Amino acid sequence: MSAHNLPIKELGETSLVGEGTTFRSISETVCRVTENKAPRGWWVAFLIAANFTGVLGLAVGYLFWTGVGVWGNNAPVYWAWDITNFVWWIGIGHAGTLISAVLFLFRQKWRTAINRFSEAMTIFAVICALIFPGIHVGRAWYAYYMLPLPNEMSIWPNFKSPLIWDVFAVSTYFTVSALFWFVGLIPDFATLRDRARSKYRRLAYGALALGWRGSNRHWQNYERAYLILAALSTPLVLSVHSVVSFDFATSLMPGWHTTIFPPYFVAGAVFSGFAMVMTLMLLTRAVYGMRSIVLMKHLELMNKIMLVTGSLVGYAYAMEFFIAWYGANEYEWFVFRNRAGGPYAWAYWTMISCNVLSPQVFWFKRFRTSIPVMFVVSILINIGMWFERFVIIVTSLHRDFLPSSWGYFRPTLVDIFTYAGTLGFFFTAFLLFIRWVPMIAIAEVKGVLPEADPHHGGHEGDHGAPQHRHEPAAAEAE
Repeated sequence: MSAHNLPIKELGETSLVGEGTTFRSISETVCRVTENKAPRGWWVAFLIAANFTGVLGLAVGYLFWTGVGVWGNNAPVYWAWDITNFVWWIGIGHAGTLISAVLFLFRQKWRTAINRFSEAMTIFAVICALIFPGIHVGRAWYAYYMLPLPNEMSIWPNFKSPLIWDVFAVSTYFTVSALFWFVGLIPDFATLRDRARSKYRRLAYGALALGWRGSNRHWQNYERAYLILAALSTPLVLSVHSVVSFDFATSLMPGWHTTIFPPYFVAGAVFSGFAMVMTLMLLTRAVYGMRSIVLMKHLELMNKIMLVTGSLVGYAYAMEFFIAWYGANEYEWFVFRNRAGGPYAWAYWTMISCNVLSPQVFWFKRFRTSIPVMFVVSILINIGMWFERFVIIVTSLHRDFLPSSWGYFRPTLVDIFTYAGTLGFFFTAFLLFIRWVPMIAIAEVKGVLPEADPHHGGHEGDHGAPQHRHEPAAAEAE
């Protein structure tokens, strides 16, 4: 029986890979996805996602031609789906840096099977998020005003504005995450280069591998660079979504003016990011037969993290009500009572049901290890986290201090198509990623095999396993 077809019950509870997995089986399982023809299901999903990406182009083009009046934003709801979607996408991209950088620094080897998924998801989610600040300013061709340009034109932005802090935080996060992702890919690109049977694949992957030969010097430089980038990325886990929360927390608006937002936003971002990783991983794991690499142990640990972060988010929801009551500010207390019992109560209780109640099933091992349960819960969490951002923004704005200024926000088709288009772009990019790039970190997974341990006497000769935790890519040449 091949390694990638091992049934779940045969996989070890403590091992990080399936029983019988070797260096060769890992390479075969991961590389065959990029080397074989794409299945029909991939083409169907890609065409659907690509069509939605086209819808994004049409919606943004129509917006530029007509103006932001085509959105449902009104007085007093000046921020609505545009900022809701921006914050939601930034949150989706948060799990990548946490899984890759933070767990790497804490030497959590179980990250090796899922870090490549999460890193790629981070890149694509941040790109989707950056679309919305660019278009919500109205005159998108003046978006360069947000950048720290030379001051000869006297157009320096207001550096006291948290909206400018967003530009620095998100652009730094994207740059470091992209570098971290690419550096981790170099040994795997070399593996694909050495296995390539066509000239064009060999040239393409050879260029991406940057001359990697798997020498001891290459591994030393690689691990040093990877460690430095991980150390740079770790503060970004806390800083990026904290800075995004300052868009709200530094204002005087009731419902936003609270110091709990930075830790609350970070916990929610990790929560939604892990849920999206789980959704994508379960689908790809089932379609491409990665059961010997992505084990039930990995999925169960992710479910535990979602249970913890979901409980933290629920605690933050309760503390918001307590702080509003304890602060004795009648306007603040009104906003929170309006959230739970006003015109948008349906959105608030959808948020509570998806974010607080649904993850509680993971207290039970039976549900933590059930594929259908974790798939449904991961989708519910992402729905709930979108509603969280919607509730924070819209319910704090739609009833102003004067009843004559009250309003009700309803999205227009342009709102809906823009959001659906970013989903299409995200899945288009992700499908291209799993088609042409190793979706599992081959070298990292090999590093947790007993053969990679220099003190292990077992299979040292298997594919020329090196005397360190990785295998040279050149040994994969056929």
